[in-house]
Amino acid sequence: MSDVTAVENLVQKHQALKTEIGKVIIGQEKVIEQILLSIYTGGHSLLVGVPGLAKTLMVNTIAKTLGLDFKRIQFTPDLMPSDILGSEVLDQNRNFKFIKGPVFGNIILADEINRTPPKTQAALLEAMQERAVTIAGKQFKLDEPYFVLATQNPIEQEGTYPLPEAQLDRFMFAIELTYPSLEEEIQVVKVTTNDETATVNTLFSSDEILAVQHLIRRIPVPDNVVRYAVELVTKTRPGIQGSLDFVNNFIDWGAGPRASQNLVLGAKANAAISGKFSPDIEDVQAVAPGILRHRILKNYKAEAEGITEEKIIRELL
Repeated sequence: MSDVTAVENLVQKHQALKTEIGKVIIGQEKVIEQILLSIYTGGHSLLVGVPGLAKTLMVNTIAKTLGLDFKRIQFTPDLMPSDILGSEVLDQNRNFKFIKGPVFGNIILADEINRTPPKTQAALLEAMQERAVTIAGKQFKLDEPYFVLATQNPIEQEGTYPLPEAQLDRFMFAIELTYPSLEEEIQVVKVTTNDETATVNTLFSSDEILAVQHLIRRIPVPDNVVRYAVELVTKTRPGIQGSLDFVNNFIDWGAGPRASQNLVLGAKANAAISGKFSPDIEDVQAVAPGILRHRILKNYKAEAEGITEEKIIRELL
């Protein structure tokens, strides 16, 4: 099959996927689109939203429609690395046997990742980066496709362990979940308080998702689009030659090269689901907020003046 036909097929499958997910999840189209974009590109996502916005249900539904193995890990202050990675135990014949932990799946929901100590956070982040875990000196490969969706609650920060910037950088997207609109919430209440349960059909297989990930990487990108993406990321860095006064005044630390890579990959995926065979600057702009939001470190002056990451990104765009 040619790449042109593969892109056309992806457009149809993507629309069908959104319709299928819409049977269970009402609204949140932008959030679902960003999660799907990160799956198509092989990236991970960080979901930030208050409790009760159906984060777990959303990820579980997406996993079902994609035909992937879903595992949920509830992060707590007493969770140990072995609780998520697995451990070696003695069997009846006194031989060591490795029992796999919940990190061995295709889609992992790391619920409230900032509630667990750095040691356990780091264990998950090794799995995300290396697509493998090391136990007692032995390396165990994780199944592909592999996708981690971590959630953070923006309120109740007491007793939490915020992810360091270097670890936040491992996430392709930081996705903000907001409250549903009045009409959407009315629809949610109607659907969830009756006795009917919506069932979703599986539209993809693991092999098809891997094929989509390879297809996205093969999409050609014009030089001017790559230059625009890299220049956009460079603009977030204070104290360098040609940096804007706005950036120097409000940002302590800007985005690194991984942001540039993710902008180009995200733009390719955004172009593909729109039926385009090559991304343009509009595709970079469409994915920029989710990719840059968690990579910009504001200073105290920005906090004091109520300058948000969104405002900084809008100014840069």
